[in-house]
Amino acid sequence: MTTPDRRTRVARAAVPPGPPRRSTFSLLRKLFTDRLALMTDAAAYGDVVRVAIGPKSLYLVNHPEHAKHVLADNAANYHKGIGLREAKAVLGEGLLTSDGEVWRQQRRRVSPVFQAKRVAAHAGLVASEVDGLVRRLRAREGHGALEIGHELTGLTLGVLGRALLETDLGPYASLGHSFEAVQDQAMFRAVTLGMVPRWLPLRIQRRFRSSRADLFRVADELLDRHLAEPPGADLLRRLVPGGDRADRAQARAELITVLLAGHETTSSTLGWAFHLIDRHPEVAQRLHEEAVEVLGDRLPGYDDLHRLRYTAMVVEEVMRLYPPVWLLPRVAQEADEIAGYRIPAGADVVVVPYTMHRHPEFWADPGRFDPERFHPDRAAGRPRYAYIPFGAGPRFCVGNTFGMMEAVFVLAQVSRELRLSTVSGYRVVPEGMLSLRVRGGLPMTVHAVGTSRGRLAAAA
Repeated sequence: MTTPDRRTRVARAAVPPGPPRRSTFSLLRKLFTDRLALMTDAAAYGDVVRVAIGPKSLYLVNHPEHAKHVLADNAANYHKGIGLREAKAVLGEGLLTSDGEVWRQQRRRVSPVFQAKRVAAHAGLVASEVDGLVRRLRAREGHGALEIGHELTGLTLGVLGRALLETDLGPYASLGHSFEAVQDQAMFRAVTLGMVPRWLPLRIQRRFRSSRADLFRVADELLDRHLAEPPGADLLRRLVPGGDRADRAQARAELITVLLAGHETTSSTLGWAFHLIDRHPEVAQRLHEEAVEVLGDRLPGYDDLHRLRYTAMVVEEVMRLYPPVWLLPRVAQEADEIAGYRIPAGADVVVVPYTMHRHPEFWADPGRFDPERFHPDRAAGRPRYAYIPFGAGPRFCVGNTFGMMEAVFVLAQVSRELRLSTVSGYRVVPEGMLSLRVRGGLPMTVHAVGTSRGRLAAAA
């Protein structure tokens, strides 16, 4: 509730600084072609910035304390915003896009699935799936480049299917492409300010409609299978309590959201990890040595996570430089004041982890890849909200523990036996969509590093 004193303070607050109006065409170009550059350039104006693009203004937040205000202290005033609004065409009122009581009910239903003890129970299954990835990659040694993003999407969907849905998602190979089309359409709607009619027969919109139909088909098949069989997968049981068919659209929306969020962020993080590890041989060597020392020739278990400490630091540093959720869009329900600047009611407010994770006040030499930043001695005293790869506040990612376990296992198991190299001369360009991905994919070649386990497996 807004008090009289606060209303007075908001009314007197200044307009945030930002690019001049004459920059509109340059900003529009970056909005379409390089959104990361747009955010980076805007951050140079300060920690709260107003970017006016045609009829719309974006209010960018790039400081931990201000992010805390939006995401936690005054979270009730900030509902889901640009990009996620457009994604509702497929995700409906799912956990990523819903607000208020609908979101709270969904969160309560899903949260128990991701409790630490349940995540621990899935560790062996995750390690087994990753072992399958290692075998597939080893088979590609000497056979040219592969698109690592495709392999990682297959892995993360496989883990998600077996661990949370108790089903094999292998027959649904189209899922990765369909989710990519949904992201493309959501971002297209966002950057065109929703002014392009959905009925126009543009290629991106035709592809979106086809992909949406595919996602609905997959979700309906999974739900039908669940309803026709004895109670099984805990997640599906929570999405469709009591086997009720009445709210099919809502159950479908929540399932599609879980499928997207459950694989996209982890596969994106792992792709960036393998690229950065390839560029830093000393990191690759330390990862290999830790995996051999901790695991020997066996698969990891949940208790190994605290022993694979350097591997975890690598994952954390990857997510600092390339946070899979690189911006957190919100809409102000009432006028607000942040750091002395006025945020109008209805304003699009964007917390930008991508720039905040590179803020020079909190990160020395912020562009450098340095996993040791996350050693407890160096991390002590760093503001909590300076690093928010899983979001923050009430909407902190419910699957963060599961995602970290999966990412650590992948880096440890792959680094123990293999080295992945980005194809020489290939230009790796980050692309800010709903997640932060490599534009055009990431072709890599596979090389063995000669562990005893790798030699035995190859000879088997």
